[in-house]
Amino acid sequence: MADQSTLGLSANLTGQVAIVTGASRGLGRASAIVLARNGARVACIARDTEKLSETVAEITGLGGQVEAFACDVQDRKSIDVLVDGICAEWERLDILVNNAGVTRDTLLPRMSDEQWDDVISTNLTGAFLFARAASRHMMMAKYGRIINMASVTGIIGNAGQTNYAATKAGLIGLTRSLSRELAGRRVTVNAIAPGFIESDMTRVLGAAILEDARKRIPAKRLGKPEDIAAAVLFLASPAASYVTGQVLVVDGGMTS
Repeated sequence: MADQSTLGLSANLTGQVAIVTGASRGLGRASAIVLARNGARVACIARDTEKLSETVAEITGLGGQVEAFACDVQDRKSIDVLVDGICAEWERLDILVNNAGVTRDTLLPRMSDEQWDDVISTNLTGAFLFARAASRHMMMAKYGRIINMASVTGIIGNAGQTNYAATKAGLIGLTRSLSRELAGRRVTVNAIAPGFIESDMTRVLGAAILEDARKRIPAKRLGKPEDIAAAVLFLASPAASYVTGQVLVVDGGMTS
């Protein structure tokens, strides 16, 4: 994890509680760490708590407050129980980062029902379920930050990713609609749309595709998870109280 000074951004989140889904690696891990580094108590979510061990160890090593929770984002009942339990035990919920996501890439004529359903259930329905559960507590508290991890793929599309693109476009629609519902209760809802970011998800694309992407990106590099974590920190901070219903594209200028 990059030192805080390299992010060029800090916020006082002392006493706040955050939930980060898909916190075991990549963007979720970086987001959980930066929120904890800035004072938030972070509930890290993944299907298997063992996969969260490195995230938890790093946050603990920084002196942060963190706990790992196992939850399948496709399990409707478990999500309500988990969110309600965290709110009961930690007495509040201020920040939700909907980051959990999967890919099942193939061209549409070859795509199976299972490949479609798995991506929709995880990336879009999972975010809906967590947002629904969290929003109930945030509305009562009249404060909250919901941050949905979309993608530039949801804006410009990508061959072989019709299922993934549909979920990310759906998250943008969910973000903009939910922001209108919750703004009056001082709950903001925003999305981040990363471009090509160095992660396990992009590494499987192969060196040739990633090199071609670098050439098409005006910044001439892939993004880092810390670039996205900085955006998460801003949107989660008190400084972003008048920012809602927005999609913050972080892609090195690729879609400009």
